[in-house]
Amino acid sequence: MEALYHQTNKKIQEVQSYMGNLERTDRQSVHLLENELQARTDQIFNHLERLEILASKEPPNRRQNAKLRVDQLKYDVQHLRTALQNFQQRRYAREAQDRDREELMSRTFTTNDADTSIPIDETLQLNSNLQNAHRGMDDLLGSGSSMLNGIRDQRSTLKGTHKKMLDVANMLGLSNTVMRLIERRATQDKLIMVGGMLLTCVFMFLVIRYLG
Repeated sequence: MEALYHQTNKKIQEVQSYMGNLERTDRQSVHLLENELQARTDQIFNHLERLEILASKEPPNRRQNAKLRVDQLKYDVQHLRTALQNFQQRRYAREAQDRDREELMSRTFTTNDADTSIPIDETLQLNSNLQNAHRGMDDLLGSGSSMLNGIRDQRSTLKGTHKKMLDVANMLGLSNTVMRLIERRATQDKLIMVGGMLLTCVFMFLVIRYLG
């Protein structure tokens, strides 16, 4: 089990490293990187299924600790999968906006009134500015959503494992200090989630007020 655990943990770290390259990859090849990341995460989930089976076969005095380690890996890869899905959704939205803008620019505007003129350049500039603002808001909301989803997943995982750790604390030899650190981490996650929600609300209010 140890060999497979370390192998899986290494693959998760590799995916985290590749995720940082998504924003810097050109539009022509970004989908190739997305496919590579998707394949790697699928492989990691297959390893996790095997690890869960192996953890259940560990000796009683080591079984609970083994399951906790597998749960942590599962949380990490779920967070990465959510981040990848959010990135893909933002990319699809940007591509749709670019297509709409190109279609708008390719249209031929006519009028029957010689005294009537359409400020095409100003209209296109305004449309471009609005799309840029919406794109920035979508990116921020996507990142915020990814962060909040990750925090909620982590909170759910910690809730489930906290009780297990209390039940087996004497068997694992965990000290009171370790338990306090776990409780403090759960409190910090709550504060981060609330702070992220407040910041998102403030940003949306400012965008609506000044761009609406």
